[in-house]
Amino acid sequence: MNLVWRSPYRCGESSWCVQVAHVPDGRVAVRDSKDAEGSALLFTPGEWSAFLAGVRDGEFDLP
Repeated sequence: MNLVWRSPYRCGESSWCVQVAHVPDGRVAVRDSKDAEGSALLFTPGEWSAFLAGVRDGEFDLP
């Protein structure tokens, strides 16, 4: 399956990024750009929405 992988705009030319792709069945795939041929994590739309809400709410910010 050929997915369109996207990296954050802040990533620039760095290869140390997390990449995200939308899977045709509605899930979201996440992979490490340093290991593009490796495994990807798959999230349901609900899981992905909850993760994004946590990011927006600062749940993952360092103290």
